[in-house]
Amino acid sequence: MTRPIIRRARRDDLNAILQIQARCYTAIVPESPCSMGAKLAAAPGSCFVASRADGVPVAYLLALPWRFDNPPHLDAQTCQPPADADTLHLHDLAVIPEARGSGAADALVDAFMAALVASRLGRASLIAIQGSAGWWARHGFEAVTATPALAEHLAGYGPDARYMRLLQPSGIQPPY
Repeated sequence: MTRPIIRRARRDDLNAILQIQARCYTAIVPESPCSMGAKLAAAPGSCFVASRADGVPVAYLLALPWRFDNPPHLDAQTCQPPADADTLHLHDLAVIPEARGSGAADALVDAFMAALVASRLGRASLIAIQGSAGWWARHGFEAVTATPALAEHLAGYGPDARYMRLLQPSGIQPPY
């Protein structure tokens, strides 16, 4: 597979995003269509899909402006980014097995970094699950020591969930 084409996600991508999510997440129950649709609608400027040359999505990334001290809840039915957001929270990145190694994940992370710079928030966060903390560390993220309240919040994300922050945002230009 050639390097995928990255573009902003649209509402009509939701079914493909849900199919990708269902194939990729085995340690947690996938989020509902309502939850994923709410996240996509809440932050269209920081949600992306990676597609094959024929336009079929093979990966996606959803990110939201949020509060660092209170990451978004998993499978929330509504999504309203807080007015005092101080982080661009990378909520979800998933790549179908056939597209792994194609550069889709790296290209989506590049798009996320460009959205972070454009957001002017100056901070990025994510919750690593399913053993992905090492992969995220290679992309500049480090684990944050969880407070008791944060640890309780992370419990819904699975036993190996790690809250992570980006060590140093870079000035990457948008790839589109």
